[in-house]
Amino acid sequence: MSINNMADPRRQNKIFRYKPPSTEANPTMEDPTPDYMNLLGMIFSMCGLMLKLKWCAWIAVYCSFISFANSRSSEDTKQMMSSFMLSISAVVMSYLQNPQPMSPPW
Repeated sequence: MSINNMADPRRQNKIFRYKPPSTEANPTMEDPTPDYMNLLGMIFSMCGLMLKLKWCAWIAVYCSFISFANSRSSEDTKQMMSSFMLSISAVVMSYLQNPQPMSPPW
């Protein structure tokens, strides 16, 4: 083996560190899923609380989990946690009113 085969074949002038595209310059790159799920979770939890529908309360918990899982760490956690606590309280209140198992909505 010669010295040339042992040399590093990568070209140092072609190596660039990856920088994710900024969302300030291009707002279309931002994922709206956490915001939509947060809104849906609040709507379903209000329906679960006001109409005493257990399936709405469970869908609110599901939407809150999706919103929390897809959110960025830089987003406001107060709104996310309030949505999550609202959905949990909808489940708890709907089962306190009627502790029987949930009947299918159809």
